[in-house]
Amino acid sequence: MDSLKGKDFLSIADLSSEQLQGLLQLASELKGGQKSLPPCNKILGLLFYKASTRTRVSFTVAMYQLGGQAIDLNPNVTQVGRGEPITDTARVLDRYLDILAVRTFKQEDLETFARYAEIPIVNALSDLEHPCQILADFLTVQEHLGSLSGLTLTYLGDGNNVAHSLIIGGAMMGMNVRVATPEGFRPDPAIVEKAQQLAIDGAEIIVTDDAKAAVEGAQVLYTDVWASMGQEDSASDRIPLFQPYQVNEQLMKIADPNAIVLHCLPAHRGEEITEAVMEGAQSRLWDQAENRMHAQKALLVALLGLV
Repeated sequence: MDSLKGKDFLSIADLSSEQLQGLLQLASELKGGQKSLPPCNKILGLLFYKASTRTRVSFTVAMYQLGGQAIDLNPNVTQVGRGEPITDTARVLDRYLDILAVRTFKQEDLETFARYAEIPIVNALSDLEHPCQILADFLTVQEHLGSLSGLTLTYLGDGNNVAHSLIIGGAMMGMNVRVATPEGFRPDPAIVEKAQQLAIDGAEIIVTDDAKAAVEGAQVLYTDVWASMGQEDSASDRIPLFQPYQVNEQLMKIADPNAIVLHCLPAHRGEEITEAVMEGAQSRLWDQAENRMHAQKALLVALLGLV
Protein backbone atom coordinates (compact mmCIF):
# COMPACT_ATOMS: atom_id res chain seq x y z
CA MET A 1 0.00 0.00 0.00
CA ASP A 2 3.00 2.34 0.33
CA SER A 3 2.91 2.86 -3.43
CA LEU A 4 -0.50 4.55 -3.20
CA LYS A 5 0.49 7.22 -0.66
CA GLY A 6 -0.24 10.69 -2.01
CA LYS A 7 -1.70 9.37 -5.27
CA ASP A 8 -4.93 10.48 -6.97
CA PHE A 9 -7.76 8.00 -7.53
CA LEU A 10 -9.65 9.22 -10.59
CA SER A 11 -10.19 5.84 -12.27
CA ILE A 12 -10.14 2.22 -11.20
CA ALA A 13 -7.37 1.93 -13.81
CA ASP A 14 -5.18 4.16 -11.62
CA LEU A 15 -4.56 0.99 -9.60
CA SER A 16 -2.57 -2.04 -10.62
CA SER A 17 -4.18 -5.45 -10.18
CA GLU A 18 -1.94 -6.00 -7.14
CA GLN A 19 -2.91 -2.65 -5.59
CA LEU A 20 -6.60 -3.36 -6.15
CA GLN A 21 -6.29 -6.75 -4.47
CA GLY A 22 -4.30 -5.14 -1.67
CA LEU A 23 -7.04 -2.57 -1.05
CA LEU A 24 -9.66 -5.32 -0.87
CA GLN A 25 -7.51 -7.23 1.61
CA LEU A 26 -6.98 -4.12 3.72
CA ALA A 27 -10.72 -3.34 3.65
CA SER A 28 -11.48 -6.88 4.80
CA GLU A 29 -8.97 -6.60 7.65
CA LEU A 30 -10.30 -3.22 8.77
CA LYS A 31 -13.88 -4.47 8.62
CA GLY A 32 -13.07 -7.60 10.61
CA GLY A 33 -11.03 -5.77 13.22
CA GLN A 34 -7.80 -7.60 12.34
CA LYS A 35 -5.97 -4.32 11.77
CA SER A 36 -6.02 -1.31 14.07
CA LEU A 37 -4.52 2.08 13.34
CA PRO A 38 -3.59 5.09 15.50
CA PRO A 39 -5.87 8.15 15.08
CA CYS A 40 -4.98 9.83 11.81
CA ASN A 41 -5.79 13.47 12.63
CA LYS A 42 -6.36 14.22 8.94
CA ILE A 43 -9.01 16.31 7.16
CA LEU A 44 -11.13 15.01 4.28
CA GLY A 45 -13.04 17.47 2.11
CA LEU A 46 -16.21 16.39 0.31
CA LEU A 47 -17.04 18.58 -2.68
CA PHE A 48 -20.21 17.14 -4.22
CA TYR A 49 -21.88 18.83 -7.18
CA LYS A 50 -24.43 15.97 -7.29
CA ALA A 51 -26.75 14.49 -4.68
CA SER A 52 -25.36 11.62 -2.61
CA THR A 53 -26.38 9.37 0.25
CA ARG A 54 -24.06 6.35 0.39
CA THR A 55 -20.91 8.04 -0.87
CA ARG A 56 -21.27 11.09 1.34
CA VAL A 57 -22.19 9.21 4.53
CA SER A 58 -19.76 6.32 4.03
CA PHE A 59 -16.79 8.63 3.43
CA THR A 60 -17.73 10.78 6.43
CA VAL A 61 -18.15 7.84 8.79
CA ALA A 62 -14.98 6.17 7.51
CA MET A 63 -12.95 9.31 8.17
CA TYR A 64 -14.40 9.75 11.65
CA GLN A 65 -13.68 6.13 12.50
CA LEU A 66 -10.07 6.64 11.42
CA GLY A 67 -9.83 9.52 13.89
CA GLY A 68 -9.94 12.29 11.31
CA GLN A 69 -12.57 14.80 10.29
CA ALA A 70 -14.69 15.35 7.18
CA ILE A 71 -15.86 18.74 5.90
CA ASP A 72 -18.89 18.98 3.60
CA LEU A 73 -18.01 21.62 1.00
CA ASN A 74 -21.52 22.08 -0.36
CA PRO A 75 -21.27 24.07 -3.63
CA ASN A 76 -24.46 25.91 -2.66
CA VAL A 77 -22.73 27.54 0.31
CA THR A 78 -19.19 27.87 -1.05
CA GLN A 79 -17.76 30.04 -3.79
CA VAL A 80 -17.58 27.20 -6.33
CA GLY A 81 -21.36 27.50 -6.56
CA ARG A 82 -20.91 31.14 -7.62
CA GLY A 83 -18.50 30.32 -10.41
CA GLU A 84 -15.05 30.38 -8.81
CA PRO A 85 -12.74 28.54 -11.23
CA ILE A 86 -11.72 25.00 -10.35
CA THR A 87 -8.09 26.03 -10.76
CA ASP A 88 -8.45 28.57 -7.94
CA THR A 89 -10.60 26.35 -5.72
CA ALA A 90 -8.16 23.46 -6.06
CA ARG A 91 -5.15 25.55 -5.04
CA VAL A 92 -6.96 26.99 -2.02
CA LEU A 93 -8.33 23.65 -0.77
CA ASP A 94 -4.87 22.17 -1.22
CA ARG A 95 -3.67 24.48 1.56
CA TYR A 96 -6.43 23.42 3.99
CA LEU A 97 -7.12 19.73 3.43
CA ASP A 98 -5.23 16.45 3.45
CA ILE A 99 -7.43 14.74 0.85
CA LEU A 100 -10.41 15.76 -1.30
CA ALA A 101 -13.24 13.63 -2.72
CA VAL A 102 -15.13 15.22 -5.61
CA ARG A 103 -18.47 14.17 -7.11
CA THR A 104 -18.94 16.00 -10.39
CA PHE A 105 -20.59 15.91 -13.79
CA LYS A 106 -17.37 15.85 -15.82
CA GLN A 107 -14.27 13.68 -15.53
CA GLU A 108 -12.30 16.67 -16.83
CA ASP A 109 -13.12 18.56 -13.61
CA LEU A 110 -11.44 15.83 -11.56
CA GLU A 111 -8.39 15.98 -13.78
CA THR A 112 -8.20 19.75 -13.27
CA PHE A 113 -8.41 19.35 -9.49
CA ALA A 114 -5.65 16.74 -9.65
CA ARG A 115 -3.47 19.00 -11.79
CA TYR A 116 -3.72 22.04 -9.51
CA ALA A 117 -3.77 20.37 -6.07
CA GLU A 118 -0.97 18.31 -4.57
CA ILE A 119 -3.20 16.45 -2.11
CA PRO A 120 -4.85 13.20 -3.25
CA ILE A 121 -8.02 13.74 -5.31
CA VAL A 122 -10.64 10.98 -5.22
CA ASN A 123 -13.32 10.40 -7.83
CA ALA A 124 -16.52 10.13 -5.79
CA LEU A 125 -18.47 9.77 -9.10
CA SER A 126 -18.20 11.41 -12.49
CA ASP A 127 -19.91 11.00 -15.83
CA LEU A 128 -17.20 8.51 -16.85
CA GLU A 129 -16.53 6.33 -13.80
CA HIS A 130 -17.52 5.45 -10.23
CA PRO A 131 -14.38 3.69 -8.97
CA CYS A 132 -15.16 3.86 -5.24
CA GLN A 133 -18.38 1.92 -5.85
CA ILE A 134 -16.46 -0.89 -7.51
CA LEU A 135 -14.16 -1.31 -4.51
CA ALA A 136 -17.24 -2.05 -2.40
CA ASP A 137 -18.73 -4.29 -5.09
CA PHE A 138 -15.63 -6.47 -5.32
CA LEU A 139 -15.29 -6.64 -1.54
CA THR A 140 -18.87 -7.93 -1.40
CA VAL A 141 -18.32 -10.51 -4.14
CA GLN A 142 -15.11 -11.68 -2.48
CA GLU A 143 -16.87 -12.10 0.88
CA HIS A 144 -19.62 -14.25 -0.58
CA LEU A 145 -17.95 -16.08 -3.47
CA GLY A 146 -14.24 -16.09 -2.65
CA SER A 147 -11.63 -15.38 -5.32
CA LEU A 148 -12.74 -12.99 -8.06
CA SER A 149 -10.61 -14.54 -10.79
CA GLY A 150 -12.63 -16.78 -13.09
CA LEU A 151 -16.03 -15.51 -11.92
CA THR A 152 -18.56 -14.15 -14.42
CA LEU A 153 -20.26 -10.86 -13.60
CA THR A 154 -23.17 -9.76 -15.77
CA TYR A 155 -24.19 -6.12 -15.79
CA LEU A 156 -27.64 -5.31 -17.19
CA GLY A 157 -28.89 -1.85 -18.12
CA ASP A 158 -27.36 1.44 -19.16
CA GLY A 159 -23.67 1.40 -20.12
CA ASN A 160 -22.95 4.18 -17.64
CA ASN A 161 -20.16 5.20 -15.25
CA VAL A 162 -20.74 2.20 -12.97
CA ALA A 163 -20.58 -0.16 -15.95
CA HIS A 164 -17.33 1.48 -17.07
CA SER A 165 -15.61 0.95 -13.72
CA LEU A 166 -16.94 -2.60 -13.46
CA ILE A 167 -15.58 -3.46 -16.90
CA ILE A 168 -12.11 -2.14 -16.14
CA GLY A 169 -11.94 -3.43 -12.57
CA GLY A 170 -13.32 -6.83 -13.46
CA ALA A 171 -10.75 -7.28 -16.22
CA MET A 172 -7.98 -6.31 -13.80
CA MET A 173 -9.14 -8.97 -11.34
CA GLY A 174 -9.49 -11.73 -13.91
CA MET A 175 -13.29 -11.66 -13.94
CA ASN A 176 -15.34 -12.26 -17.06
CA VAL A 177 -17.59 -9.23 -17.48
CA ARG A 178 -20.66 -9.34 -19.70
CA VAL A 179 -22.59 -6.14 -20.34
CA ALA A 180 -26.12 -6.45 -21.72
CA THR A 181 -27.71 -3.20 -22.83
CA PRO A 182 -29.92 -1.91 -25.65
CA GLU A 183 -28.36 -0.57 -28.83
CA GLY A 184 -27.47 3.05 -28.35
CA PHE A 185 -26.76 2.66 -24.63
CA ARG A 186 -23.60 0.60 -24.77
CA PRO A 187 -20.50 1.46 -22.74
CA ASP A 188 -17.83 3.66 -24.25
CA PRO A 189 -15.81 1.57 -26.75
CA ALA A 190 -12.60 3.18 -25.49
CA ILE A 191 -13.37 1.87 -21.99
CA VAL A 192 -14.00 -1.62 -23.34
CA GLU A 193 -10.73 -1.51 -25.26
CA LYS A 194 -8.83 -0.35 -22.18
CA ALA A 195 -10.35 -3.19 -20.13
CA GLN A 196 -9.32 -5.73 -22.73
CA GLN A 197 -5.77 -4.41 -22.58
CA LEU A 198 -5.72 -4.65 -18.77
CA ALA A 199 -7.37 -8.09 -18.54
CA ILE A 200 -5.51 -10.83 -16.66
CA ASP A 201 -6.04 -14.58 -16.27
CA GLY A 202 -7.83 -14.80 -19.62
CA ALA A 203 -10.72 -12.56 -18.53
CA GLU A 204 -13.25 -11.87 -21.28
CA ILE A 205 -15.19 -8.64 -21.81
CA ILE A 206 -18.42 -9.12 -23.76
CA VAL A 207 -20.91 -6.42 -24.77
CA THR A 208 -24.24 -7.65 -26.12
CA ASP A 209 -27.92 -6.79 -26.49
CA ASP A 210 -28.95 -10.33 -25.49
CA ALA A 211 -29.82 -10.26 -21.78
CA LYS A 212 -30.53 -13.98 -21.48
CA ALA A 213 -27.29 -15.01 -23.11
CA ALA A 214 -25.36 -12.60 -20.88
CA VAL A 215 -26.94 -13.95 -17.69
CA GLU A 216 -26.54 -17.64 -18.46
CA GLY A 217 -24.37 -19.26 -15.80
CA ALA A 218 -23.23 -15.93 -14.30
CA GLN A 219 -22.27 -15.88 -10.63
CA VAL A 220 -22.96 -12.15 -10.15
CA LEU A 221 -25.87 -10.16 -11.57
CA TYR A 222 -25.52 -6.39 -11.34
CA THR A 223 -27.87 -3.59 -12.31
CA ASP A 224 -28.30 0.15 -11.91
CA VAL A 225 -31.01 2.70 -12.62
CA TRP A 226 -31.89 3.06 -16.29
CA ALA A 227 -31.51 6.86 -16.19
CA SER A 228 -28.66 8.33 -14.19
CA MET A 229 -28.60 11.71 -12.43
CA GLY A 230 -29.16 14.40 -15.02
CA GLN A 231 -31.06 12.07 -17.35
CA GLU A 232 -34.38 12.13 -15.49
CA ASP A 233 -36.21 13.78 -18.41
CA SER A 234 -35.64 10.68 -20.53
CA ALA A 235 -36.46 8.13 -17.81
CA SER A 236 -39.99 7.29 -18.95
CA ASP A 237 -38.91 6.94 -22.59
CA ARG A 238 -36.25 4.42 -21.60
CA ILE A 239 -38.56 2.00 -19.77
CA PRO A 240 -39.83 0.04 -22.82
CA LEU A 241 -36.31 -0.14 -24.27
CA PHE A 242 -34.77 -1.45 -21.06
CA GLN A 243 -37.59 -3.75 -19.92
CA PRO A 244 -35.90 -6.91 -21.32
CA TYR A 245 -32.91 -6.13 -19.08
CA GLN A 246 -34.84 -6.09 -15.81
CA VAL A 247 -33.32 -8.33 -13.12
CA ASN A 248 -36.32 -10.47 -12.25
CA GLU A 249 -37.18 -13.98 -11.13
CA GLN A 250 -37.21 -15.35 -14.68
CA LEU A 251 -33.75 -14.03 -15.43
CA MET A 252 -32.41 -15.35 -12.13
CA LYS A 253 -33.32 -18.89 -13.18
CA ILE A 254 -30.83 -18.65 -16.06
CA ALA A 255 -27.94 -17.56 -13.84
CA ASP A 256 -25.79 -19.82 -11.67
CA PRO A 257 -28.01 -21.28 -8.90
CA ASN A 258 -25.72 -19.68 -6.28
CA ALA A 259 -25.54 -16.31 -8.03
CA ILE A 260 -25.72 -13.12 -5.98
CA VAL A 261 -27.40 -9.86 -6.98
CA LEU A 262 -25.87 -6.40 -6.64
CA HIS A 263 -27.22 -2.88 -7.20
CA CYS A 264 -25.27 0.31 -6.42
CA LEU A 265 -28.49 2.06 -5.25
CA PRO A 266 -30.70 4.00 -5.17
CA ALA A 267 -33.04 1.56 -6.89
CA HIS A 268 -36.29 2.06 -8.76
CA ARG A 269 -38.11 -1.01 -7.53
CA GLY A 270 -40.16 -2.61 -10.26
CA GLU A 271 -38.08 -1.06 -13.04
CA GLU A 272 -34.48 -2.29 -13.32
CA ILE A 273 -35.00 -4.81 -10.50
CA THR A 274 -38.10 -6.44 -9.04
CA GLU A 275 -39.11 -6.21 -5.41
CA ALA A 276 -38.87 -9.99 -5.07
CA VAL A 277 -35.25 -10.15 -6.28
CA MET A 278 -34.20 -7.07 -4.34
CA GLU A 279 -35.53 -8.55 -1.10
CA GLY A 280 -34.76 -12.17 -2.00
CA ALA A 281 -32.24 -14.63 -0.60
CA GLN A 282 -29.70 -13.95 -3.34
CA SER A 283 -29.66 -10.19 -2.84
CA ARG A 284 -26.49 -8.73 -1.31
CA LEU A 285 -27.49 -5.10 -1.71
CA TRP A 286 -27.24 -4.17 1.95
CA ASP A 287 -23.85 -5.84 2.43
CA GLN A 288 -22.75 -3.98 -0.68
CA ALA A 289 -23.97 -0.64 0.70
CA GLU A 290 -22.22 -1.23 4.04
CA ASN A 291 -19.01 -2.14 2.25
CA ARG A 292 -18.83 1.34 0.75
CA MET A 293 -17.61 2.49 4.16
CA HIS A 294 -15.07 -0.31 4.64
CA ALA A 295 -13.66 -0.09 1.12
CA GLN A 296 -13.35 3.70 1.23
CA LYS A 297 -11.75 3.52 4.65
CA ALA A 298 -9.06 1.29 3.15
CA LEU A 299 -8.68 3.76 0.27
CA LEU A 300 -8.24 6.68 2.68
CA VAL A 301 -5.69 4.74 4.70
CA ALA A 302 -3.69 3.92 1.58
CA LEU A 303 -3.79 7.37 -0.04
CA LEU A 304 -2.97 9.13 3.23
CA GLY A 305 -0.14 6.68 3.98
CA LEU A 306 -1.57 5.57 7.33
CA VAL A 307 -0.37 1.98 6.98
